[in-house]
Amino acid sequence: MLTIELDRLALKPGAKILDVGCGEGRHVQHTLRYPRVTAVGLDLGEDEVRITNQRLDEMRQLDFEMGGAVANPGPSGSIRGSSYDLPFADGEFDCVIISEVMEHLEEDERALGEISRVLRPGGTLAVSVPREGPEAVCWALSDEYPAPKSVGGHVRIYRDQQLPKMLERNGYHIEATHYAHALHAPYWWLKCFFGLENEAVWPVRMYHRLLVWDMMKKPWLTQFTEKLLNPLIGKSVVFYAVKG
Repeated sequence: MLTIELDRLALKPGAKILDVGCGEGRHVQHTLRYPRVTAVGLDLGEDEVRITNQRLDEMRQLDFEMGGAVANPGPSGSIRGSSYDLPFADGEFDCVIISEVMEHLEEDERALGEISRVLRPGGTLAVSVPREGPEAVCWALSDEYPAPKSVGGHVRIYRDQQLPKMLERNGYHIEATHYAHALHAPYWWLKCFFGLENEAVWPVRMYHRLLVWDMMKKPWLTQFTEKLLNPLIGKSVVFYAVKG
């Protein structure tokens, strides 16, 4: 399940892409279908980096056994690091992804400055954050959801034009935007209502089963429903911006 639509990034052979706060590597894994694109994932979590690299290795092995299903079996991988101090040279990347990360950062504009440093002029930044409306419902339903009461919680809600203005202030031109994950918004509302750790309660458990079924089977009905609902309750908002 991707938040960033990679086809919008126009990844050409030879391009180098950085995924800041890559988690378990969902976006990095999908770059393997783009020929000669090098993707670097970066995350603070040791487990996240290990899982990302493990899954990339599994995909490459499967590619070998299946006779070349993966377009890019190259050197993509993940390392540990901080968004405040990226261990890369100035202008090293053609594209940077930072998806569902900025809302966790106390110094979000500082992280954006580091991203701008390693992104070449004319490069593309793809950034997503929780959308104001659905996020506000989560904050209203749960005292555990926002930080600092929960480790790794969200430290802010991005209001209306707050993030676009920040991007423009840092020299970016926004080229496109869209909403994503409408079906996930009610799931998080249920979790916040019943307790973030209470995943065994029936409504949360059943809705989670629905989401897993949707991700695995991709039935037309849920896919169509999500597209219909994204402008209304899409949990994430995504911006694609070019560095000036």
